[in-house]
Amino acid sequence: MLRSVFLSVIVSLTCHNTLIYGQYTEFSRPYDGSNLAPQPLDFVYHNHDEMTDFLRQTAFRYPNLTALYSIGKSVQNRDLWVMVVSSSPYEHMLGKPDVKYIGNIHGNEAVGRELLLHLIQYFVTNYYTDPYIKWLLDNTRIHIMPSMNPDGFAASREGECEGGKGRSNSRGYDLNRNFPDYFKPNTKRSQPETEAVKDWISKIQFLLSGSLHGGALVASYPFDNTPNAIFHSYGSSASLTPDDDVFKHLSLVYASNHQKMSRGVACKSSASTPSFQNGITNGAQWYPLTGGMQDYNYVWFGCYEVTLEISCCKYPPAHELKKYWSDNQLSLVKFLSEAHRGVQGFVSDQNGIPIEKASLKIKGRDIGFQTTKYGEFWRILLPGVYKLEVYADGFSPREIEFMVVDQHPTLLNVTLSPAKPHKQKPGTYQFVDVSQGPQDPINPSLPTPTCSTCNTDSPRDRDAIVFRD
Repeated sequence: MLRSVFLSVIVSLTCHNTLIYGQYTEFSRPYDGSNLAPQPLDFVYHNHDEMTDFLRQTAFRYPNLTALYSIGKSVQNRDLWVMVVSSSPYEHMLGKPDVKYIGNIHGNEAVGRELLLHLIQYFVTNYYTDPYIKWLLDNTRIHIMPSMNPDGFAASREGECEGGKGRSNSRGYDLNRNFPDYFKPNTKRSQPETEAVKDWISKIQFLLSGSLHGGALVASYPFDNTPNAIFHSYGSSASLTPDDDVFKHLSLVYASNHQKMSRGVACKSSASTPSFQNGITNGAQWYPLTGGMQDYNYVWFGCYEVTLEISCCKYPPAHELKKYWSDNQLSLVKFLSEAHRGVQGFVSDQNGIPIEKASLKIKGRDIGFQTTKYGEFWRILLPGVYKLEVYADGFSPREIEFMVVDQHPTLLNVTLSPAKPHKQKPGTYQFVDVSQGPQDPINPSLPTPTCSTCNTDSPRDRDAIVFRD
């Protein structure tokens, strides 16, 4: 259940308190849903109070499909709301992946904020009539954060297509430059909004994520940074992840289901405005940046996050919102369904007991991921033959070959055996523990690999040490 990861869920919306990370906090004001009448969500911009009312009303009307929680507060004390939309909103169901959308990380990029509200409404009103939506919500837990930067949104102005007013939080920090970075130290002071998101994604193992932005029309995938970046210069070299094929596929899924994005037309005709083939780009190839959220999701937690630039104008007039919803509706749904591609399964011991935080890696792809407390794992992969490497403290590592097909995910359950004792000297034994020594778990005779240019505090480097191709 969400309570098991110390997130707050509104179980009863008539209550004025909710539990957030183990502490009670007040709602912005008391809420009474007794006189609610179903109303369609208008295509207008909603301020924070209006957005809060919509989310709470939706949770009140659809208690079997939604759960509302806050992951923390902004600098100006606004709740960072997240709504779960699923047929099991209050509890984790075994084998059911968690995915997320985050909107409005830049406060003046407002379209994504409104589209995510409409996506929530679309899901709950179509669950019983649309078989595809029912399948998606029955098999996925979808977490939607409409606004990561509510303070910046409050400072922004409708109709301003360019400029930076409201982009940053109320302290002037760009939240998409505020995360730890794999390639370079990020010395910027971490902000409450960033800390809340970091804590959130450390407690829920998200498989797939989309971050909605504005100011361009493209799906941009990791890496956003590169070891040799010349910042804010266009036409840089691509910085490719070990899962580049998957990221390109995910980006193409969004762009090709969008009404316009896949055409790759530049937002402006000027030479300084790039166009994007098929509507996708590698982030660093577009322009490199330090401290981006999508790189952090991928390197630290193995979550596939793509930046979705969905409007040439950052804060267009409200009368255009209906057009943006029409352009993005199918893409928003189809992108999430990609969580059901690749391989999924459980890691357990010989007695069938789940192994929590077992480390896994697809051989040849130097990025690690872990099992949940229930021993679950997921990995998005394209059709082909792969090898899964599995390691857990006190167990012998395993390597399993498996095949991925296009039609459905491959189910792969892994059983680990206790590690054999290693005789150190007469009469004494010890288990080989690679986390405390230089041995390679696949071949203990090999020295630990080193990376002189990497951030050794990042899990990617630690996983690179745990596994070896």
